[in-house]
Amino acid sequence: MAGKNMKENGDIPVTRPDFSDMQGLVRFGHGKLTEAEFLLLTISDAQAARDWLTAAPITSAEWLDTPPEAALQVAFTASGLQALGLPGEVLSQFSQPFLAGMAGEESRTRRLGDTGGNAPENWVWDGSEVHVLLMLYAREGGLDSLKSNLLKGVFKDAFDIAHALPTRLNDSIEPFGFADGISEPKVDWEQQSPPPKHGREKYANLIAPGEIVLGHVNEYKEVSPAPQIIGGEGHHDFGRNGSYLVLRQLEQDVAGFWQYLDTAANGDAAWREALATAMVGRARDGTPLIRGRREIDGGRKGNDFTYEDDVDGVVCPVGAHIRRANPRTGDQPPGVDSRWAWLTSTLGFRRRRDGLPGRHDLVASTRFHRLARRGRAYGPPLSPEQALSGMPDTQEARGLHFICLCADITRQFEFVQNAWMASPTFDGLHGEADPLVGSREPVGGVPSDSFSIQNATGIAKRLEGLPQFVTVKGGGYFFLPGMRALRFLAEQKD
Repeated sequence: MAGKNMKENGDIPVTRPDFSDMQGLVRFGHGKLTEAEFLLLTISDAQAARDWLTAAPITSAEWLDTPPEAALQVAFTASGLQALGLPGEVLSQFSQPFLAGMAGEESRTRRLGDTGGNAPENWVWDGSEVHVLLMLYAREGGLDSLKSNLLKGVFKDAFDIAHALPTRLNDSIEPFGFADGISEPKVDWEQQSPPPKHGREKYANLIAPGEIVLGHVNEYKEVSPAPQIIGGEGHHDFGRNGSYLVLRQLEQDVAGFWQYLDTAANGDAAWREALATAMVGRARDGTPLIRGRREIDGGRKGNDFTYEDDVDGVVCPVGAHIRRANPRTGDQPPGVDSRWAWLTSTLGFRRRRDGLPGRHDLVASTRFHRLARRGRAYGPPLSPEQALSGMPDTQEARGLHFICLCADITRQFEFVQNAWMASPTFDGLHGEADPLVGSREPVGGVPSDSFSIQNATGIAKRLEGLPQFVTVKGGGYFFLPGMRALRFLAEQKD
């Protein structure tokens, strides 16, 4: 369907998806393509790079029958777009975070928690120093063949490989040993249930297309801004059907994680597992501490729950990782069923029975901050038993190449990272950053190295002095263009 066809749904413009003009990663996670490698490139010859781009078999999101045997996706930093010859008046229309880069401003670095051991000066690679992100996916046994076909001839004249980021065979298990990718939002591509018409005052797992791709209607009922080309034929919407891509290499101390928990549990295996489950909010097989209690638009069985009946964290700790990553809040806190209640809640005047501010008033509506995650784990798997054995392979590098797609880096990725993951005061807590990915550095003078488990009367257990289990080894902001935008780049001249 034509991407620019629009109809009116009340006062809301509905943009029809044109999957032939989107890269496949926007629509699919390529999960069945279990082998993957990400290459960070610099451009050594711009014309050769454009020639390679012209012929490259980049995978679109339009799969008519079965998924392909392999996939190629390509994204660019701001300096990469400039090196390919994108006109300055177009480049200047991109968002400020993209233009500045993940490590381009001290204030951004601080907000993202990239201080101490996570500081950019300690990174192995920095996105601002590369031009292109090449993403290769293949079914098991097919990656080497894909690489040999793509990385030859004009490719060698066009690019230098600055860093190679290999991954392990995809099994949907993250390195600490927990099932991953369970709570992905469902994009309402056809906008059959646009924001004001599907009850999003309550939590839903549906998100509008404009939260992921530029040039489409987002959750604010606005078309997400897309850089435009002034003049010319057929290339007016350069940014349309593209997406901002965030990449962070997160090295995970799997051995340290399980050894810390074993010490905290005094060697009791069952208690060690319970502490790990409390930190994550799910058991290792993905079963959430809060079981599904109602149908949620866009949800799936076993994942259709909210925290409305557990605002104090008695079932799932308030600071658990999955609760921070997706608080599952609606536009209005639970129990708001009148205009007066809505007003008092919005102004922060509601109180719990004990007279304290309602915890559920402290977390913003989730639907404005959802992300489409596309990450892959790297390094050999390590079970808790192996982690506790003290064997030499416990020290091998392993972790996650975190990848997400969004239409607004600040409102989505940076908000989640700053306000939910890194914040030591998330949802009324004090002194607690995310128990898995927190940097443990003080934030604004507030410590962040604790984790508390609540019960009906308060805090049942509090762990102090958590070590840093995840260290940032690299990161960057990229733009994943639509297919027509890729052709436009390939047609530029020096």
